[in-house]
Amino acid sequence: MNYELIKSGDNIDFMQIQKGQIIEGKVTGITKYGAFVSIDGETSGMIHISEIAAGFINDISELLQINQTVKAIVLGVNENGRLALSIKQVNRAESSGTEKNTNTNTKGNTYNNSFEDMMSRFKKESDEKISGLKSLEQKRSGPPRRRKD
Repeated sequence: MNYELIKSGDNIDFMQIQKGQIIEGKVTGITKYGAFVSIDGETSGMIHISEIAAGFINDISELLQINQTVKAIVLGVNENGRLALSIKQVNRAESSGTEKNTNTNTKGNTYNNSFEDMMSRFKKESDEKISGLKSLEQKRSGPPRRRKD
């Protein structure tokens, strides 16, 4: 299936959006269970947390920010015209082609959705948190104190 990429801001006819098509839109909202994306101001969709990246995601805002432009594949369209979208599946499709499996957040940071990259980020963040906890624990404990009887 080869479809024309629909970009955020394009004037589109809702009927031209089909399952399997790759769209580009802006993130308009983030919740615990997913992110909302607007394509043209009238057409919107939701990316469930399980469709953002491979693996476990604790906090969606670590990967997506409001007003970030994302590419997503259309999984389906409901009766109200809302789209079910997936970033994870578009990344798989593109990585099997010529494009890389990356996205850019609003801070300009490029991140890779591969398992190895996600594990590397997780390890780095975990090490930073543990280091912070250890230094806090050392500050609290100080020298041993004797109990007075």
